[in-house]
Amino acid sequence: MKKIIVAITGGSGAIYGIRTIQLLNDLGAETHVIISPWGSRNIELETPYSVKEVKEMASVYYPSGNQAAAISSGSFKVDGMIVSPCSMKTLASIANGLASDLISRSADVMLKEQKKLILLTRETPLNLIHIKNMEAVVSAGAMVFPPVPAFYNQPKTLDDVIHHTVGRMLDQFGYDPEWVKRWGKDSHNQHLRKLTSTGPQR
Repeated sequence: MKKIIVAITGGSGAIYGIRTIQLLNDLGAETHVIISPWGSRNIELETPYSVKEVKEMASVYYPSGNQAAAISSGSFKVDGMIVSPCSMKTLASIANGLASDLISRSADVMLKEQKKLILLTRETPLNLIHIKNMEAVVSAGAMVFPPVPAFYNQPKTLDDVIHHTVGRMLDQFGYDPEWVKRWGKDSHNQHLRKLTSTGPQR
């Protein structure tokens, strides 16, 4: 059983973190969840879920101010961490090693232990500070994973878009989610190649 830390911060897109927890649970993972104060606020503002409901989805939940939590130590056995969504404030804290709360401390542990750290960064447009912070975390071993939607999978609903992004993140942990429609594998892609090979349709 994989153990994965999931943090929800104040970037818009709290539903990405919620779906990450739900789908990891469906895949049999053990989820260790942290929610920042603004992550909690966005859950209430953006989704039909309460913060209490999201906390109850977790195998283990930790308050973001609890720096004595097990996951703040490199001795805790875990397969990696996903920050979904990752605000620019959290990105800056990780990039500069501040370890100012349990989220940035746990991310710092992932980097020092050379374990997988995925940051679902949410902001647009990006300023140079954002870009330099992204460069810093990538240089340190993290993966910056903005939730850029794919269209080759022909999404029909917002959930299709969210599930595809979360599924592609979970690919990084060795999962092969059945709901991810992959380029070149599914029949709709063969239809798409036929259209593009015959030129514009009028």
